[in-house]
Amino acid sequence: MTTETLTLAKALGAGLRKAMEDDPKVLIMGEDVGKLGGVFRVTDGLQKDFGESRVIDTPLAESGIVGTAVGLALRGYRPVCEIQFDGFVFPAVDQIISQLAKMHMRSLGAIQLPVVVRIPCGGGIGAVEHHSESPEVHFAHAAGLRVVACSNPADAYTMIQQSIRSADPVIFFEPKRRYWDKAPVEMDLAAAPPLHQAVVARPGDDVTVLAYGPMVKTCLEAAAADDERSLEVIDLRSINPLDIETIMASVRKTGRCVVAHEAPVFGGFGAELAARITERCFYHLEAPVLRVGGFSTPYPPSRVEEQYLPNLDRILDAVDRTFGW
Repeated sequence: MTTETLTLAKALGAGLRKAMEDDPKVLIMGEDVGKLGGVFRVTDGLQKDFGESRVIDTPLAESGIVGTAVGLALRGYRPVCEIQFDGFVFPAVDQIISQLAKMHMRSLGAIQLPVVVRIPCGGGIGAVEHHSESPEVHFAHAAGLRVVACSNPADAYTMIQQSIRSADPVIFFEPKRRYWDKAPVEMDLAAAPPLHQAVVARPGDDVTVLAYGPMVKTCLEAAAADDERSLEVIDLRSINPLDIETIMASVRKTGRCVVAHEAPVFGGFGAELAARITERCFYHLEAPVLRVGGFSTPYPPSRVEEQYLPNLDRILDAVDRTFGW
C-alpha cells in the first residue's frame, strides 16, 4: 500500500485523476477548471493530460453547467461539475432539484444520473460576498440527492472517487479553508470506509461532538484543549444518507451531545440531528442536544467573519452547558 502526504486540494485532484484514468466516461466541467486548473488549483494539469473534451472550460452559467451534465449523464457519461464558490450554486438549484434529484423516480427507476456536483463551501478565507456560504441543508432536504462533505485529505481522495462511482447524483462539499491542510493519504481505495459511513475522529466518554466538513478540525482542537472532559468527535462525512447508527452508539455511551456547523443554527442541519437523537436516545440523554453554528444573518464581511464562525471557545462553552442540567 502506498501513502503520500498531500494537501486536501491536491488529494482531490489526485482522486479526480485516478477516476478519469479508471473510466473514460468521467468528465470534468466548470468555470476555469481547464487551462487555469480551477481557482483553488484542484484540477491543475488535468486538461493538459486528458484533453479539452474531458476537462471542459464552461461559460459562467451554473444552470447551464448542471443542465449539460444531466444530458451527458443520460448519454452514459459521468460528469463532475465544479461550482466555483458555494454562493454561486443557486442559479443551478432548479436543475439540481427539479431534474437531477427527480429523474430516477420520474423514470420509475429506468434512468440513473451519476453526476457529481463539487461545491467549495464555508468561510475563513477572507472572501467577499457569495464566497463563504454553507448551503448544505438546501440539498440535504431534496430527496434523490446524496450529500457528502470531506474534512481531510485522506477522505477527499477516496470520497471523490466513491462519489463518481455512485449511480446516484452526489453533492460533494469541500471545506475551502482546509484546502491547504496536509496529511498522509492512503492511495488504496479498497482500504477506505464506505462513502456514507461516519467515523469516530477522536474517541471519548463524556460528550459526543458531531461535525462535518470544515468544523471537524475545529472540534478536534476543542477536544484536545479540554483537560477536564473526554470529548468524542464524530466526523459525519455523509449528510444524506445519515449514518445514524454510529451517532446513536456514541450518544448512548456519553449521554450528552453538541452539534457544530458553520451554517446558521436556525433551520440548519443540526436541528435534524438534534431531533433524531432526541427521538432515538431520549432515555440516555443527560442534557438537551445543543447546537453551535453561524448566526441568522447573511455571511458577514471578511473583517468580522471570525466573530461569525463557530470557534473553539463557542464549542467548549456548549460542552460546559451540557453539564449544567
